[in-house]
Amino acid sequence: MKQILLLFSILVLALSCKKKEVNPKTLNPLEEIAYANGFEKWKNVEEIKFTFNVDRDTAHFERSWEWKPKTDEITLIKNGEALTFKRSQILSDAELAADKNFINDVYWLLAPFKLVWDDGIDYEEPIMEIAPISKDSLQKTTITYTNQGGYTPGDAYDFYVDKNNEVKEWVYREDNSTSKCMMTTWEDYKDFNGIKIATMHQNENGVFKLYFTNIEVKVAKN
Repeated sequence: MKQILLLFSILVLALSCKKKEVNPKTLNPLEEIAYANGFEKWKNVEEIKFTFNVDRDTAHFERSWEWKPKTDEITLIKNGEALTFKRSQILSDAELAADKNFINDVYWLLAPFKLVWDDGIDYEEPIMEIAPISKDSLQKTTITYTNQGGYTPGDAYDFYVDKNNEVKEWVYREDNSTSKCMMTTWEDYKDFNGIKIATMHQNENGVFKLYFTNIEVKVAKN
């Protein structure tokens, strides 16, 4: 269990869901990835629920979330207990710990949107490269988090996307280094009211699997 929790910590970044103005006709490479996953539909989302699961060897871990983006109210459900808080009004150590876990889990769930939401991102122009797991020729876009906020400034991610700007693999590199990295697939995409989510991530040999279940996306009624 300790190994699993340590693994989560390497991907904890600050969550910023600001409504930035984006012109769909003049998208940069990061925005193209976000829009390919239904970013334009996010404004209609009233609530999103999901369970974050990790299997590593014979160990299993899970926790569930209910998030209302418009009010930023979050509920963590774990081991039969619930904790509800607002990210703008964190009042206890328990809420702070839950917030860090939420940030990590949502990054896995909605990383393509984080490319637009997050401040302090530098990116390199896409290049064609052989993906590390599939060995397919995919377009690689690398982002690096600067020192402008966040829990892990300086970390980098390589996003490998297909011709439709759908993420197929990624590599997390701690401190923008090749010595400490983690790579997984992006698989089993499903559409939830226009929001496209990769529900399965696994490493090259399948020993590590991170996946989502019980996903619900509730949208505003027109």
